Amino acid sequence: MAYIANYAEKAPDRAEIDALPGPMLVEFGANWCGHCQGAQPLIKAALGDFPELRTLKIEDGPGRRLGRSFRVKLWPTLVFMKDGVERERLVRPGAAADISAALARLTGA
Repeated sequence: MAYIANYAEKAPDRAEIDALPGPMLVEFGANWCGHCQGAQPLIKAALGDFPELRTLKIEDGPGRRLGRSFRVKLWPTLVFMKDGVERERLVRPGAAADISAALARLTGA
């Protein structure tokens, strides 16, 4: 799946995410967040090597249950999942290489 530029306002239920097979990246943040905006070039670069990876980009904030279910505290938070289980997470990643390494571990690439 290609890089997604904006965070989706409507989030799926946690049960839907947990039921998805295979590797997946779930990103939590907000379109107005400076840390999120700063991380986008890094995330986009890392995802370039994984064009088939399923990604979800979900807006988080007060009253957003999905982010709370993942215990998201800072943005952006990248949750690397496989077969509905969290395998790894990065909070406010500082380098595309860190994201790429986590994606490689997730996908076995």
